[in-house]
Amino acid sequence: MTSTLIAPCGGSLVDLVVSPERAEELKALSAHLPSIQLTERAACDLELLATGAYSPLDRFMGAADYERVVGEMRLAGGHLFPIPITLPVGADHGFSLDTQVALRSAKNELLAVMTIEEVYEWDPCEAALQVFGTEDVRHPLVAEMSGWGELNISGAIEVLQTPPHSDFRDLRMSPAQTRARLEEMGHDNVVAFQTRNPLHRVHEEIVRRAVDSVEGNLLLHPVVGMTKPGDVDHFTRVRTYRVLAEKYFKAERCLLALLPLAMRMAGPREALWHAVIRKNYGANHLIVGRDHAGPGVDSKGEPFYGPYDAQELVRQHSEELGIGVAPFHELVYLSEEKRYEEASKVPDGAPTLSISGTKVREEYLEKGVLLPEWFTRPEVAEILGDAYPPRHRQGFCVWFTGLSGSGKSTTADALTVMLQEQGRQVTVLDGDVVRTHLSRGLGFSKDDRDINIRRIGFVASELVRHGGVAVCAAVSPYRATRNDVRNMVGTDNFIEIFVDTPIEVCEQRDVKGLYAKARAGEIKGFTGIDDPYEEPMSAEIVLDTVTHTPEENARSIVEHLRGERLLREEPAE
Repeated sequence: MTSTLIAPCGGSLVDLVVSPERAEELKALSAHLPSIQLTERAACDLELLATGAYSPLDRFMGAADYERVVGEMRLAGGHLFPIPITLPVGADHGFSLDTQVALRSAKNELLAVMTIEEVYEWDPCEAALQVFGTEDVRHPLVAEMSGWGELNISGAIEVLQTPPHSDFRDLRMSPAQTRARLEEMGHDNVVAFQTRNPLHRVHEEIVRRAVDSVEGNLLLHPVVGMTKPGDVDHFTRVRTYRVLAEKYFKAERCLLALLPLAMRMAGPREALWHAVIRKNYGANHLIVGRDHAGPGVDSKGEPFYGPYDAQELVRQHSEELGIGVAPFHELVYLSEEKRYEEASKVPDGAPTLSISGTKVREEYLEKGVLLPEWFTRPEVAEILGDAYPPRHRQGFCVWFTGLSGSGKSTTADALTVMLQEQGRQVTVLDGDVVRTHLSRGLGFSKDDRDINIRRIGFVASELVRHGGVAVCAAVSPYRATRNDVRNMVGTDNFIEIFVDTPIEVCEQRDVKGLYAKARAGEIKGFTGIDDPYEEPMSAEIVLDTVTHTPEENARSIVEHLRGERLLREEPAE
């Protein structure tokens, strides 16, 4: 049958999944092949390559595709594709051309076999500036890229299986499966709604109006891969989408399907990328939101992208792609009429209600108060209330950074006692202790230091995720790595503390004589002497340990945590 849906990019869907017979051959072959264990990001990309979501791209990008995508947002053949999809490896990878390598999941499951056809260098700074428009390490991908390998590899891929998922299996559909379901629903027009957050009533209204305006179907297509650090987990979000789809949208006009995408938070370029992907899933309209795929604010507190930059870029390429940009007007709630209306059409003096994103967090979720029914459906409010504890019960990470001898550990010890007095469960991750128990065997090269800090960050993020408090004290000299840890934890629950002690004072305090040995050349690569310390650009707190005692500094941190509502206010006397 001839499809009535928009054709995929390139005319047909890429399919990299091999036959069962070939899969058995590759399994036997893989026992003798070197392996690459894919990151979560690379595993998401492999799945979308395999199923055709990235059509016409059929592999991790080679040099020609990569260079043109970074510079011009196009593949070497000319197709629009604004985000580079690469597989980085270290300079010591040991792979040679025309050899095969097994691609495995984090659990060592065999996913695919790649024949290496290209190995090429890439420049993280150039990629950051061209793709994200910034080198600011507060951008989560800029920080993350600092830990990627120096080389990219590319070549033909044979996929045995896509990464297994045990959750929401009935909602996980490939582009081909999604297209088949949309065909059954019987409308040529399909409006896709990209979302990584819970849906509130205003989103419902925007979606309904967009669908009605083109007399089409809705593809409710939430991202369940990697999203912005600190976002509500996808299990909670999918539960809210499911209840809305089942109770508040017409079943014959709405298809809920999950997208295992690893977002880049690249703003305008990401919005255009989302349009390419949704075209492959069968949608010919995309709702592009305000500050679509924005990562928040930079080190100066300014937004990385303008609120409507994403809409404008997608509109510029709308005709070429065949994708319409569905209108995303600002809506407000008319309290007397109990309905939503575009802000530009509200009569003068008409009473309206609205709740900002900040107020949602601070006045409702963080205080354990259910959101009002005019703002969100009661079922959604209940799910969010169960999943989102009040602010003072949430976990958080206090990260001390500074030179050796600056007073990090001493202040951390004083803070730990004060937090325990507040009834919080605290785990201390001190740099020296961690190197004994968690990072034994690591040296002091830049790579080893980064590995050590990321290990501390991973443990801290797990503690925070489960409602605990992590107090970390480590030199952590490199700005990008510290910001990578911030993103692991989630920026709203991460407090960076710069212990700003002059190096002369640190040397005076050095009972181990490490600074003297470093100045004498007996120790190489010592931070502050012959290896740089990159001071934080916008730490939440800067401490002076020369004129203030550890207890005074710890008390100032406690007051900051109270101001952030991460600790309860002291009862009035």
